[in-house]
Amino acid sequence: MAGTVNKVILIGHLGDEVKMHYFDDKNSIGRFPIATNESYTNKTTGDKVTTTEWHNIVVRNKLAEICEKYLTKGDKVYCEGRIKTRQWEGDGGVKRYTTEIHVIDMTFLSTKRELSANSSQSTSKQTPTVEPKTDTVENDDLPF
Repeated sequence: MAGTVNKVILIGHLGDEVKMHYFDDKNSIGRFPIATNESYTNKTTGDKVTTTEWHNIVVRNKLAEICEKYLTKGDKVYCEGRIKTRQWEGDGGVKRYTTEIHVIDMTFLSTKRELSANSSQSTSKQTPTVEPKTDTVENDDLPF
């Protein structure tokens, strides 16, 4: 293979609200963390152990605006993108680094708004509709 690949696929839950930054030329960037979990059973103790990894997500322009509008903390998302590392100079001239996932494609798997809408529909009492019985038998060619 002559080329290289920088591709990340994550499915996780938002750890915070989307933080937006708008620029003068109508561009925008949204940032938010997502958490992915890994669970396993400790062979010596038999305890179930869950570890959480946090990922810094970056979305741009229209995707950022859509994320800001529809996503809230706790929502489950599918993200596809690339790993990018940024460096800057912090207090006292110390070099600082951060690793981000620059998302190109995203699918909302569940949103709190969607879940709350479904729960309110399922808990509301609905009157079942009853079809009136008819004594006429239809003659069709179906064997059942």
